Amino acid sequence: MASYSFSCPDIYFGEEAITSLSQFNGKRVGIVTDDFMVTSGKTRYLINYMPQASVSIFGEVKPDPDIDILTAGAAHFKSFKPEVIIALGGGSSLDAAKGIKVTLEEYFASHHIDLIAIPTTSGSGSEVTSYAIISDPKNGRKYPLISGHLVPDIAILDPNLVLTVPRHVAVDTGMDVLTHAIEAFVATGANDFSDALAEKSIALTWRYLPQVFNDEKDILARTHMHNASCMAGMAFNAAGLGLVHGMAHAIGGMLHIPHGKINAMLLPIIIDFNSKQASTHTRDRYHRCAQIMGIDHAVPEQAIAQMTQAIRQINRHFGIPATLNALGIERAKISTLRAALVSSALADGCTASNPRPVTPQDVEALIDQVTG
Repeated sequence: MASYSFSCPDIYFGEEAITSLSQFNGKRVGIVTDDFMVTSGKTRYLINYMPQASVSIFGEVKPDPDIDILTAGAAHFKSFKPEVIIALGGGSSLDAAKGIKVTLEEYFASHHIDLIAIPTTSGSGSEVTSYAIISDPKNGRKYPLISGHLVPDIAILDPNLVLTVPRHVAVDTGMDVLTHAIEAFVATGANDFSDALAEKSIALTWRYLPQVFNDEKDILARTHMHNASCMAGMAFNAAGLGLVHGMAHAIGGMLHIPHGKINAMLLPIIIDFNSKQASTHTRDRYHRCAQIMGIDHAVPEQAIAQMTQAIRQINRHFGIPATLNALGIERAKISTLRAALVSSALADGCTASNPRPVTPQDVEALIDQVTG
């Protein structure tokens, strides 16, 4: 048997989770977030739980953070020398905070900074992973940085912080959760620990994401989705991901499509691809995913076909288009980027743990499919 490692931060969850911030009273606390979190009062909400802390806020994170944001954030905190950095926001703020924290620790060689991640979307799972996605806008790429130093020390899952996330964002990020969980379950690094979390995440997402779509203020459904997102993050952090993410980073980065949306569009296409010529093991794994989603067919191939059909249906229900064409992206634009998309998808760290080996011709055919 291969040797695996499974690590996870201390996790506080439920409606009172935010009160755990009181342990940082009296510390020097840096908050990394975006402008909206500052102006909407979300940073104030945090500070109220640690009134004696001395706080400095870097609120300039933009979607798809690049290396310039990391440099600016580190410069902002250099003289303040925080003992704690709190990452508040969606995946972009969490990823930026991770990069800023390790940059600062390089400046101050012997100074450890505690990283506290407080996600405000139920999607990336970044609060418990060793991944940070950093953009390279010049080349239109997104790169996953992967290092044990990027795993936060504490994750705080406060469902009150996601209640204001609009419906279209909630479904995009929720489909990211489903993708994380399914990819982790079939990834080459899947193991007993990651399986347990992936299975539970699939079950929770399939049940509660439609409820969030129906009623954005349903705190119970929001709580379950927030937990599912975190579990999927722990699962893929231990197991790896696959070609959905490898292609999503390339296509999303070059065509500026929200990450969860392009994942949702690619997910049924890649499941179909992976399950053809698949080992019995991979087919059985997808069959298990179908069973968790309530699809009861004894023949694995039939169950998998019904599952991809169900994913396409739920995408339609959520208003997520099936093709790039339907999203308004012209074929001509995709064909000019084709070679770059293929090489970027194949070079992506997530593609390495896909259950089926992938050739450049495979990626080209899959790009044609998602183009429409």
